[in-house]
Amino acid sequence: MRKREHDTALSREFQPLLTELGRRVRAVREARALSLAELARGADVSRRYLTELESGRANPSIEVLARLARQLGEPLARLLDLPLAGRRSERIALIGLRGAGKTTLGRLLARELEVPFVELDQRVERLAGLSLAEIFSLHGEPGFQRYEREALEAVLAEGERSVIALSGSIVAHAANWERVRAACRTIWLRARPEEHLARVAAQGDTRPMRNRPRALDELRALLAVREPGYAQCEIALDTSARAPGELARELARRIAPAD
Repeated sequence: MRKREHDTALSREFQPLLTELGRRVRAVREARALSLAELARGADVSRRYLTELESGRANPSIEVLARLARQLGEPLARLLDLPLAGRRSERIALIGLRGAGKTTLGRLLARELEVPFVELDQRVERLAGLSLAEIFSLHGEPGFQRYEREALEAVLAEGERSVIALSGSIVAHAANWERVRAACRTIWLRARPEEHLARVAAQGDTRPMRNRPRALDELRALLAVREPGYAQCEIALDTSARAPGELARELARRIAPAD
């Protein structure tokens, strides 16, 4: 093979990795509220080069990545923790609004796949030694995001195969959501807003509706805000009026490796 053809073949092979690297750099930059110009200046690269990198069109050296990681306050190893080319993750992440069925379906799917099941919110509470309500009361949204990121990294370090139920709000946390998408196959569990509320009430939790006559409208508004993030998932599964066991079997079939 001639050199130009060989270089083109290599470029095609590694393009998914460069694209993912660029997306990760952009997500962390935005989470740190840094502009392109600020990050470029701090890492001693041109703004144009950084734009190319974030678009997946640049092939940076380790030295450049080290400078970027330092400016972003992100360990270099985390930026470089990219999936191997052509390899599909065996971690399954479930996301959706409350009442989507993440816990019920997650446990059944984990049983089908014979892998551990993890609820990330429980790990956050365990890590903080506080309930979610206490975390938000004492530390606010930024504090919750920090605990969420630390808990997520701990779960990812536990192994390559698991089913993870995520908080529905993780799509609002750019760096955490990008990390999930890089490390897991993502599944959006969808349902009609009316069904979300009915399921939460059936679990004995009437808080979303208490003294809130417009609870359904508020849920629709929340879904509208989060839907663009949820739509980035690899698979969207409508769970309305379907049995959890049936859904778990369907998901197991859909995520099975192709022959």
